[in-house]
Amino acid sequence: MPSAPHHRLLKMYKRRLAWAVACWLCGQVSVLAQAPIPPMNAGADPLAKMDFTQIYLDQINQHQKDSEQQRAQNKNLLDSGMVSALDLAAPNRAVQEYNRATSLMKAQHSKEAIEHLQKAIAIYPKFVSAHIGLGLAYVDQEDIPQAKSEFEAATKLDAKFPASFLNLGRMALSQNDFLTAQSELEQAASLRPNDARILSTLAYAQNGSHEYQHVLETAQRVHALDHKGMANVHYIAASAAMALNDFETTERELNFFVSEDPTNAFVPVARQNLAALTHNRVVRAAGAANSRTATIVVASLRPQTFPNSDRLKAQLSALGNEPDIGSCEDCSTLAEANPTREGVNSGAPSTVPPTVPLPAAWTIRTNVDQVTLFFAVSSHGHMVNDLEQSNIRILDDNKPPERVERFAPLSKLPLRLALLVDTSGSVHDRFSFEKHAATKFVEKMLSGASDLAFIAGFSHEITVTQDFSSEPNEMGVGIEKLANGGGTALFDAVSFACRKLAAYPDAEQVARVLVILSDGEDNSSHSSLKQSIQAAEGTGVTIYTISTREEPGDKSDADRVLEVLAERTGGEAMFPGNILTLGKSFNKLHDLIRSRYFVAYKPANFQANGSYRTISVIAEKDGKRLQVRARKGYHARMESSHN
Repeated sequence: MPSAPHHRLLKMYKRRLAWAVACWLCGQVSVLAQAPIPPMNAGADPLAKMDFTQIYLDQINQHQKDSEQQRAQNKNLLDSGMVSALDLAAPNRAVQEYNRATSLMKAQHSKEAIEHLQKAIAIYPKFVSAHIGLGLAYVDQEDIPQAKSEFEAATKLDAKFPASFLNLGRMALSQNDFLTAQSELEQAASLRPNDARILSTLAYAQNGSHEYQHVLETAQRVHALDHKGMANVHYIAASAAMALNDFETTERELNFFVSEDPTNAFVPVARQNLAALTHNRVVRAAGAANSRTATIVVASLRPQTFPNSDRLKAQLSALGNEPDIGSCEDCSTLAEANPTREGVNSGAPSTVPPTVPLPAAWTIRTNVDQVTLFFAVSSHGHMVNDLEQSNIRILDDNKPPERVERFAPLSKLPLRLALLVDTSGSVHDRFSFEKHAATKFVEKMLSGASDLAFIAGFSHEITVTQDFSSEPNEMGVGIEKLANGGGTALFDAVSFACRKLAAYPDAEQVARVLVILSDGEDNSSHSSLKQSIQAAEGTGVTIYTISTREEPGDKSDADRVLEVLAERTGGEAMFPGNILTLGKSFNKLHDLIRSRYFVAYKPANFQANGSYRTISVIAEKDGKRLQVRARKGYHARMESSHN
């Protein structure tokens, strides 16, 4: 047993050892005592403590290497323009909220993403990427003022971050504000002069501002960069060169476009114009020998249209300001069970002349005199899909119904969808792109075996390329079969589609929807606009229209035709204004259709006299009046003249 002095000495050595280890742990490894420290136990390895020191030094060195690697990664992120320098200081909690929002945005849940992005900004107000993400979420919710506010907030936080200006430019483009878009995109390009994505978008804005020479210069800058997936810039450049009558440059840009993206939807149009340009050279060469017989065919990237014809003005004037209150010729006869179906697909497209007889239409399907109505409800542009029957009031012929027999979201009913695609010559240049967007839309709409759709194209006649089917792949094949050319018999096509939807032998209540993709320029129908609206009202079909018009300017008569068809039947007219945003319009349309409500009721004081009865739907929630889209009315059935 050691003596008391020796014991105290040992305790002192132990305290010194503990102090030395603590110094190591605090990083003070360079001031180790020179004198050896006595071992705690006989036989212990005196180098063990040095091994521990070396391990800690290795950890310090590794931490320095990790820090250097992190700094290199941060530099790469900043150089790539993916994040702002301010974002690197965002705390973990803010980053976690941002990541949750990113996942929700990818799943198309922008409304929920907004909450997480707001939390991220509340935690770290200088989170530039979160402001931009919030702006994009608001764009998805079609809240343009809020979106602009968030993008502008990002520019004020970091004026050297190009993504903020890029998104401001894109938003201005979506509103056809080309001058503002060009200004914002030029700022983004000055910050990242070799970003092909920014430059390609800038070229589009310059083309909209008619600065054609600048378009060509910007396109050359893009072409000198790695611009995979951005071949459209050459199509834009070709359009600009055409405007300058620079046919040589037009041909060069179109050849670039076709070779870089041979499967692009615009390639058929490009090839058509290349053929026309080749023809021009031949004609000009012949003209050098005989100028009197030379005729030059000028290629065009846009078709000639007549959106304000006297015919359309007359059709709109015939409607008046109110829904038609006359009698409905087709409503006097109730349809028999299992009516004959027209235009059945037998493996090849069926062409249906506009004058072919069709099954009689009806609104009130049985003598119970039950009215069925579909309507959509929104608040400040956002769909409201959580209403109860207590939130709804209905007036039929200015009177409350005798009773409401059923109220349900449309998602609980089978869908009967008709897609009418304008195949006339007026839409030739954009036809391939439209077919691609329409295919994605129909495939998304068919959610099960109970949903059915058919595809038809119309020019001067109607062609059913795919009859009723629940198979999305068959819809795509039917759309692909659509062929371009001819006049535009829009009103005939609407009447045909409505009657075909009503003729399908359904044993249960279904939702009938007609989607029309057209520029609205009817020039060859036998029926009138009023008759096509009556056909929709008489069959309970809701019409949605998407305009294919791209030319900016005041609203045309063709635009009003599309608006009237939709509004009189409870649908909505959409005007993308830009074929590149057509897909987004189809996505919005999907949400509109699936967010509607269905109500069945027995009208009060009903008389079977064939008269027109108006419908008014009022929706309120939490004391706020909501916007409702519903058809304006219906024609009562006509009592038989014999008992």
